[in-house]
Amino acid sequence: MSVAQDGVQLLQDLFVGLRLDLALKLGLAVLMGGAIGLERQIAGKPAGLRTNILICLGSALVMDLSMNLIGPDGRVGDPARMAAQVVTGIGFIGAGTIMQSKGNISGLTSAATIWTVAAIGLTIGAGFFVEGLGATAMVLIVLLVLGNLEHKLVRTERTVPVTVRAAVACDFGPLEQMLKDSGLRVVDRETFDHPRDRVFEMRWRGPARQFEVARDLLLERQDVLDVTLH
Repeated sequence: MSVAQDGVQLLQDLFVGLRLDLALKLGLAVLMGGAIGLERQIAGKPAGLRTNILICLGSALVMDLSMNLIGPDGRVGDPARMAAQVVTGIGFIGAGTIMQSKGNISGLTSAATIWTVAAIGLTIGAGFFVEGLGATAMVLIVLLVLGNLEHKLVRTERTVPVTVRAAVACDFGPLEQMLKDSGLRVVDRETFDHPRDRVFEMRWRGPARQFEVARDLLLERQDVLDVTLH
């Protein structure tokens, strides 16, 4: 065997013995999880830089471990089984970022990001570096580019038909003022009196994100029985 071949063999043995391949996987997991986590941190989300790094790092480590475990019979363990446990278990962390208040749900994007970061970690742990890099780039595009687009869409004005069922002889003035305070205006309105309630059929116009906010504020009033956005 030549000196060159001996050198190559020595490097291969060193690479395997020191698990430099694992170091590469974990390093990439830190970079990819950190890139996504940094965007989340800047956006002020609950799952930020360290959370996403640890999730991606842990997933990569579990995937590498599952691919190298050798059972008593000498066979390598089933990587799919441990990967499935990661995908299932990460749901508990994701659920912790979802919050519900007065009909409004927040944290869904953070939960989905956590789940995706875990998948990227599994991909890196399995040795698919190019796929992991591509997935990370696509996640960043979705969060940065589409996030701005989503924000603009939410601020776009639109008109929505609304039915408000209130108590008998309810005065519309305070209701209209509450809508104005929420950034909405009443385009048109019809009032229908019934023995048990008074129904206002109207159309609201304003920023899309304010409709549910105004609905929840109206429902807090004692004289408002129901609000339906059509």
